Amino acid sequence: MSRRDDAKAIVNELKTQVLILGGLVALMWIVEFFDLMVFRGQLDYFGIIPGVPIGLRGILFAPFLHGNFLHLAANTIPFVTLGWLIMLRETSDFFVVSAISMIISGLGVWLFAPPRSIHIGASGVIFGYLGYLLFRGYFQRSPGAIFLSLFVALVYGSMIWGVFPSQIGISWQGHLFGFIGGAIAARLLSPQKR
Repeated sequence: MSRRDDAKAIVNELKTQVLILGGLVALMWIVEFFDLMVFRGQLDYFGIIPGVPIGLRGILFAPFLHGNFLHLAANTIPFVTLGWLIMLRETSDFFVVSAISMIISGLGVWLFAPPRSIHIGASGVIFGYLGYLLFRGYFQRSPGAIFLSLFVALVYGSMIWGVFPSQIGISWQGHLFGFIGGAIAARLLSPQKR
């Protein structure tokens, strides 16, 4: 392959990554717009409802639902930033990490959060991204992965406090189990070392 072909492949990969992240963020904003303006917040009932069988559907829907535009705005930047850092090695890693984080975070909330509560937002998935990026360097043990883990720890390390109970209305269970899901994804996606 020539340099020109390499450059073209990189540009195409970046376009794909922008399309994926931009499409998901646009979907979140469109859903929130319709939820607030048309459904008057009723879509939030499709979030995770702990201990109730129907509440399991929220594992799929909760990351796309938010309490308001401020909540969504707070999740958008780390979703895009950490999501893109995951894509640096392989774009497909983003989907694997997202799925594992979403499922483990959602199940953790469903099993351990207080009954009669509703949990929404992409923060469980975002904490999964954080867990993945922090543990990838440990499991992969390549200089690039270690550097990326240290960079993420430096820039986003203070987020780790979100896995502890700190504020009413914040789903620390979603954060904790999302983080665990991300660590599991890092282990599963790292090449086996002898």
